[in-house]
Amino acid sequence: MGEKGSEEQLLAFLNAVLGRTGAKRLETVEILEDRALTPEFLGDKASVLDVRAKTGDGTRVNIEVQLRNFGDMDRRSLFYWSREYTKQIKAGDDYIELPNVIAINIVDFECIDSKSFHACFHLWEDSEKDQLLTDALEIHFIDMVKFRRLHYNIDGDNSFFDDPLRRWLTFFDLDRLREQALK
Repeated sequence: MGEKGSEEQLLAFLNAVLGRTGAKRLETVEILEDRALTPEFLGDKASVLDVRAKTGDGTRVNIEVQLRNFGDMDRRSLFYWSREYTKQIKAGDDYIELPNVIAINIVDFECIDSKSFHACFHLWEDSEKDQLLTDALEIHFIDMVKFRRLHYNIDGDNSFFDDPLRRWLTFFDLDRLREQALK
């Protein structure tokens, strides 16, 4: 989904992950060819994102797929998010020019202490849980291990597939599902 010509599929996937329906659906997406976040200073860490895109409203989206756990995925995601966020502003620009950035991490290991296979994080005030500081940061973790566990426990529940994200994740995971069914 990160190549030019795959915009329609990427748009459908993003709407499923973000839960956008009706008037709130994303209508356009541009796949950005440059997926490398180059170091700004000598010795900085270079990064390569799996999918890098921009929505019609200017929101930047980076999708990272990790099959192996190298540790610190939470910090790695923040690092990628911050690089995408800060690289969009130049000296003299107003801070309002900074885009919203959405990071989507699809991982094949458990890295977030959440019961759900899909966890979404924002910046909220600690004591007033409905007070959002800014919508500039949104980070998703999609845990395929937890998803598979949920998927195998549905026992004929067809409503499981009413959710577009669950359909996408089943599609992504078909090879592994076939592999396990043959065992």
